[in-house]
Amino acid sequence: MERRAAIRNLLIAGAASIVRRGKAVEPQNQPGSTFRSDVRLVLLDVSVKDREGGFVPGLARDNFKVLENGLLQAIVVFAREDLPVTVGILVDESRSMSSKRPDVLTAARTLIAEGNPDDEIFVLNFNDTVRRGLPQSQLFSSDTKALSTALYGGRAEGRTALYDAVFDGLNQLELGHRDKKALVLISDGGDNASHHNRREIFQKLDRSIATIYAVGLYDEDDADWSPGVLKHLAEVSGGEAFFPTTSADMTGVCRGIAKDIRTRYTVGYAPPVSNGGPLRRIHVSVTAPSHGRLIARARTQYRYEEAPPSESR
Repeated sequence: MERRAAIRNLLIAGAASIVRRGKAVEPQNQPGSTFRSDVRLVLLDVSVKDREGGFVPGLARDNFKVLENGLLQAIVVFAREDLPVTVGILVDESRSMSSKRPDVLTAARTLIAEGNPDDEIFVLNFNDTVRRGLPQSQLFSSDTKALSTALYGGRAEGRTALYDAVFDGLNQLELGHRDKKALVLISDGGDNASHHNRREIFQKLDRSIATIYAVGLYDEDDADWSPGVLKHLAEVSGGEAFFPTTSADMTGVCRGIAKDIRTRYTVGYAPPVSNGGPLRRIHVSVTAPSHGRLIARARTQYRYEEAPPSESR
């Protein structure tokens, strides 16, 4: 419990950037070593699967390798606990979702039901505009009844403000108090109604610690459909994009997403001040001879921002 509390201290909510300020803690397997309060950390959620797509538990820090802009980084934080998560569920309620809506809502309820009881969850429903599913005075909830009401509160009509939903979802995640943060985006098409554009949401994502899971319900006759956006959101953030054949397949997809969130490893390193420009590329690999070839998914880039004067002193 003490090591878990130490990791939780490192994963302090409220900062928009993936680069965090460290707290005093003993890194795993390094007795006597401590982080000073002025250490800056990059903290990554890492999903590890085998060639058959099965989750791989029980790995150690030495199984992981992290490169930033091609340079090997020393891993100074490592955890594999099932920590509570702040999760945003973004549900497309545009007119084209009418026939898919019952399956989408059933799948979203499955995602909620299979989470950690201490998760804090919110729902954003979007079509022409983005609306909070919970009451305006309530940012998050862990109550399944309240969250079900939030899911079922709208109706399918209008166009698709997908970019606005992602932007607002990332903003609300920053207000969460849980250690890890994830967005689950469910949509059947591209964007045709947002005030924000694609460039803005990816710039915001580079400053976020969120992992994005995208579920795309493909309609061949939808001229606005843009699977590349969903794939890129997931890839950059270390999540995954899914494109089920039918809306009825979504329950299994959401069950898999819930498990992925629960079983991710936390890997952290202190980023070098000088290592290229502000946009840093990350590559995480995992090797364990007893498991054969392993596939790691983690954030692939972030924006390094200089500490403000009050922090650098």
